[in-house]
Amino acid sequence: MPITDAPNALELRGLEKTYAAARGQAAKPALAGVDLTVPRGRVFGLLGPNGAGKSTLINILAGLVTKGAGAVRICGVDPDRHPRRARRAIGVVPQELNLDAFFTPREALEFQAGLYGVPKAARRTAEILDKVGLADKADAYARSLSGGMRRRMLVAKALVHSPEVVILDEPTAGVDVELRRQLWAYVRELNAQGVTIVLTTHYLEEAEALCDRIAIINHGRVVAEDDKDALVHRLDDKTLTVTLTHPLDRLPPGLAEHGADLDDAGRLVVHYKPSRARIDRVLDAIRAEGLEIVDLKTTESDLEEVFVQLTGAAA
Repeated sequence: MPITDAPNALELRGLEKTYAAARGQAAKPALAGVDLTVPRGRVFGLLGPNGAGKSTLINILAGLVTKGAGAVRICGVDPDRHPRRARRAIGVVPQELNLDAFFTPREALEFQAGLYGVPKAARRTAEILDKVGLADKADAYARSLSGGMRRRMLVAKALVHSPEVVILDEPTAGVDVELRRQLWAYVRELNAQGVTIVLTTHYLEEAEALCDRIAIINHGRVVAEDDKDALVHRLDDKTLTVTLTHPLDRLPPGLAEHGADLDDAGRLVVHYKPSRARIDRVLDAIRAEGLEIVDLKTTESDLEEVFVQLTGAAA
């Protein structure tokens, strides 16, 4: 049952954090006035290059770092005034593998549930272990588990108190393809049950496949926040590749004015902006040159291109 009827899972207003100077280094601003809203029930991507401020933001939400200024609401709850209620609403899967080597997955989940005050009759230890693919390792010591299994154990620990918001910080780092697919299947299942998911990842194709809304943070500021499709369409850039009956070895003069070029296979390649260009005019110009079209292929900008343009960093 939701702890409040607030419409948003997370609300951040003017969030700031500066780490104090140490060992001769200047003070380091990590967050510089972050405003962010995560509606309930979404799969929300929080993306940014290393050092952008993502981890600081997550640690503030988790209660591990004290904010410098601003306001935070978790499902409508102020964690400064009601820390227990706020922490009960959120589950965080950290990037670091911080597990007790001498606990088994079953013991770790039972201990975590006890910390959150989950009654024994309400605990879902066996169910959660099964969902993350650790049922057969429930009684194996954590030190004997592979890296991927330990990461899934972190996911399981974050779910023991049935949080309304789950934050996944690079959850598939070091996880093989099969385990990654299993994890994302469970994430989709959780989201279908109404759990809000906040995902940070450097695998941008992962974010593009899973997230319905995305924020990009850079140098401690949110530089873009929008629904995924709208964000990708911001670049207003498409490429048309035209395969002809016979490959060309030179570009016909009449096509140069349309921004056409040739690729290594002798195909016509046209870069254009959908909001301005009329692709039918390009096709008419191709036919006017006496060329016969065999195939057409269009590709548009993806999330990686948007990320690179906004942050100046490689994905």
